[in-house]
Amino acid sequence: MKVIVEADGGSRGNPGPAGYGAVVRDKASGETLAERKGAIGVATNNVAEYQGLIAGLRAARELQAESVEVRMDSKLVVEQMSGRWKIKHPSMQPLAQEARELAEAFGRITYEWIPRERNKHADRLANEAMDGEKKPAAVKAEGEKQPHWSGATGDPTRLILLRHGQTALSVERRYSGRGDHELTALGLEQAEKAAARLSKVDGITAIISSPLKRAAQTAQKLADEIGTDVVTHQGLIETDFGTWEGLTFAEAAQQDPEVHRRWLGDTSVRPPNGESFDEVHNRIRKARAEIIAKYGGSTVVVVSHVTPIKTLLRQALDVGPQFLFRMHLDLTGVSIAEFYPDGHASVKLVNDTSHLS
Repeated sequence: MKVIVEADGGSRGNPGPAGYGAVVRDKASGETLAERKGAIGVATNNVAEYQGLIAGLRAARELQAESVEVRMDSKLVVEQMSGRWKIKHPSMQPLAQEARELAEAFGRITYEWIPRERNKHADRLANEAMDGEKKPAAVKAEGEKQPHWSGATGDPTRLILLRHGQTALSVERRYSGRGDHELTALGLEQAEKAAARLSKVDGITAIISSPLKRAAQTAQKLADEIGTDVVTHQGLIETDFGTWEGLTFAEAAQQDPEVHRRWLGDTSVRPPNGESFDEVHNRIRKARAEIIAKYGGSTVVVVSHVTPIKTLLRQALDVGPQFLFRMHLDLTGVSIAEFYPDGHASVKLVNDTSHLS
């Protein structure tokens, strides 16, 4: 994937209350793939500019970009990152080093200076971050929420990830992708137990479900418990397993031995007439961005399937594709991932099924 990263930072006082913004666009279509912004307390303009670059590069890495074109209106950052200017100021040296380490993840990266009028999107995000900073970090009031231990700032969007209950295909351990199967009697019972557990969670803003029946039925049990509606999101649908739909592992391996073998270790390989895990990754990344854009800073229950939930956890952990092959998720297993507005994330829980005991 080829992307453009536009980044900006500012300080009201230089040094003063500072913030950054970054946007990642698809180079071919111009579509906005990710936005990042954050307040960083008292800092200089140059430090804020570097923080914007770092946030943009993190977002591009999260999207698995291969080629990155960085565009900024900071001549200093562009020239220093291009290697033409030396980095003398001690406050910027570690930031530049962090940006270089992030840049190593891409096959190709370039830096281009652009005038401020061509960097309006990132500039707007940086100003929004500064507008949202009520007071400098050095004078936070007693009892005020402190930054996350990892350095993450802002209020995270908390995604409670719930896998659907049992279906006839899950009993027989068959590939169940786009087939629209209902829950079994046990599956309904599992969904009710999960609903009883999650109904005790305070502050659930929304329940968002895959459109497939097994997920929608699971989500509806919780919606009935807390008195709200289920919102359907097409992006949360399970992987399309193509001609392997309904087959067991052994049957798929026998039907397409070479493709099946490659598929087990390469996320770019598609099942015949199906969808690759890389394609699922991009679809879930977009769905996540849309959910956060609408419900940012709140708690949202996402009811989905194995691959989408694994993918969200993988994105939160910022790890490679092998995670998909080493992670197990049980029916109605509950996981929790939090995504911060500055690009940080944390995983709080994975595959908890204590409600089924």
